[in-house]
Amino acid sequence: MGVWIDTDMGFDDIAAILVVGQSEFEIDGISLVFGNTPLPQVRINAAGAAGAFGWTFPIHTGRAMPVLGKLETAQAILGETGIPTIGRSLPQAAALAESDAFAALCRWLERKGQHRILALGPLTNIAAVALARPDLAARISELVWMGGGVTSGNHTASAEFNALADPEALSIVIAHGLPLRMVDLDLCRKVLARPEDAEPVRNAGGANAELIADMFSGYIRIGTSRGRPAMAIYDPSAAVAFVAPDIVSFRPARIDVELQGALTRGRTVVETRATHATFNAQFAADIDADMARVIILAALVNEARK
Repeated sequence: MGVWIDTDMGFDDIAAILVVGQSEFEIDGISLVFGNTPLPQVRINAAGAAGAFGWTFPIHTGRAMPVLGKLETAQAILGETGIPTIGRSLPQAAALAESDAFAALCRWLERKGQHRILALGPLTNIAAVALARPDLAARISELVWMGGGVTSGNHTASAEFNALADPEALSIVIAHGLPLRMVDLDLCRKVLARPEDAEPVRNAGGANAELIADMFSGYIRIGTSRGRPAMAIYDPSAAVAFVAPDIVSFRPARIDVELQGALTRGRTVVETRATHATFNAQFAADIDADMARVIILAALVNEARK
C-alpha cells in the first residue's frame, strides 16, 4: 500500500521516513513544508538525505509560509540547518527538481484506493488542498500528525511547535473534517533516546553509520544539554503510530486550536468527555514505549548497516 509523507525534514523526520520505508508500506511521495527551518533549507536537507540514503520516491516542494502570520521556525533550538550534529552532516547534493507539492498531492488523491498521510510538520500543505480542492481532501482516509499537546506546549508554554507555526492550517484541517489522528507531545515524550543509543548505529559498519550516529547524537544532545537524561523521539513516534497502530491506543476527542492571544495562540484544546462535545478527531493516548524504541532504533541501525 502506498502512503504519503509531509515533512519539514529535520533529523527526526529522516528517522520517521526510515521507519516508514522499512515497513510494509511504500512511500508514494513526499511533500516539503517550512518548519524546522525555512523552506529553502528544508529543500537542501531533503536533497542531501535523498542522496545519502538512496531515496527514489518523488520529493515535492510545498508551502514556504503559514496561512496567516509571520514565519516561525525551530532554528533557535535546532540550529540554522535544522539538523544538529556532533560531527558529520548531510552531504551536499544536487538541487531538487522543481515539483509543486500541491499538484502532486492532488494527483495522488485522484488515484483509487486508500490515501494515508503521515504529517510531521505544520499542516500548511494539507490545508491548501482542503481549501482549494475539498473534494480531493475528502478522499484522505487517515491523517496521522505529529503535533499538538494535550497538557502543554514546548515552543511556548501553551503551544507545540508544529501547531504554533501554522494554527490556521490546523484549524482548516479540523473544520474540513479530515480524519485527524494527533500524536502529541505527551505521547512522544514517553519514547526516549539516550546518548548510548547512538552507539549501535555508529558500530553498524555501513557507509552512513557515522553520519546517522552523529546526527542522532546531535538530536539527543538537544535534551541532554538542557539537563535531561534523554531526548523525546518525536516524529519517529508518529511514524510508529502510522505503521504499527496496534501498539498505540487512540482515543476519540474534540480537538480545537486557539488562534488568538500572545500566550495561547497555537494551543490545542482536547476534550475527551462525550457529554461536553461532539468528537471530531482522535489522539494517541498511550504507546508501548519499549516496542516503539525497538522499531525506531532498528530502522536507524538497519540503514546504518547499508
